[in-house]
Amino acid sequence: MKKNENLFSIGEVAKYQNISKQTLIFYDKVGLFRPAWVDPENGYRYYSASQLDYLDTILIMKQIGFSLQEIKDHMQHYDLDSSLAMLHRQLDVIDQKVAGLRMIRSRVQNRCDQMEAARTHCAPGRPGIELEDAHEQELFCLPVAAPYTMREISIATKQCFAQAAAGALPVFFQCGVVVPLEKIRAGRYTEASLAFLPVERAGRDSRVRRLPAGRRACIYHVGDYLSVGRSYEALLAWCREQKLQVCSDSYEFCINDYLTTHDEREYITKIAFYVQQA
Repeated sequence: MKKNENLFSIGEVAKYQNISKQTLIFYDKVGLFRPAWVDPENGYRYYSASQLDYLDTILIMKQIGFSLQEIKDHMQHYDLDSSLAMLHRQLDVIDQKVAGLRMIRSRVQNRCDQMEAARTHCAPGRPGIELEDAHEQELFCLPVAAPYTMREISIATKQCFAQAAAGALPVFFQCGVVVPLEKIRAGRYTEASLAFLPVERAGRDSRVRRLPAGRRACIYHVGDYLSVGRSYEALLAWCREQKLQVCSDSYEFCINDYLTTHDEREYITKIAFYVQQA
């Protein structure tokens, strides 16, 4: 039974604040928000009307992004000055999170744009090969170990992601490989020498290769990676027909891969060579 009618049960407080009773019990256990009175007979928790404003403060601060420990420490003694200082500090935290989310959003949008463009290029009746005027681009690269099989390529790619994350590099959510031109001419289409991640403004890093702006011949290969040879043969034949000289290694950009499909038959790889008029 309640001590007096000015107290609210834990169920009533949970209903008014739209939170669970378990949350209020947890707040009590950690010393953040304790009931005004606990019935000694049954252990039921009751809260005073004045405590509801205090709980409002806790829930609002939690929504702003403060941890429970930060809230508990702050509310030991808080006034206008301490609250203003704490909110200003949180603004800096929020700004950093917003900047991070904007960067992630731009990376996701870039991935969507590439996938939509690839779907258009791979549509029935569309020519599969084209010339593009590529912009300057930076790639975070790591070597692929011999014997350059899919296993070594996969390991190098995972190392790219891990090292880029450790260095907080602004990578795009995409990977790729570089295949030396001499290996392609020898029909060894899958023996990549480098794995890479496209990056943005990486600064001075010995692992970053800067691709120049220039004209590139491109083809979108659809299918599993081991079948990529047919697309290389088609692209090289087209370059000969167009009297274009291939003057770079091959850059393969994964457009639709294990990140976006479980079916290797749906994989899309953009293959690009820098070219010049022969």
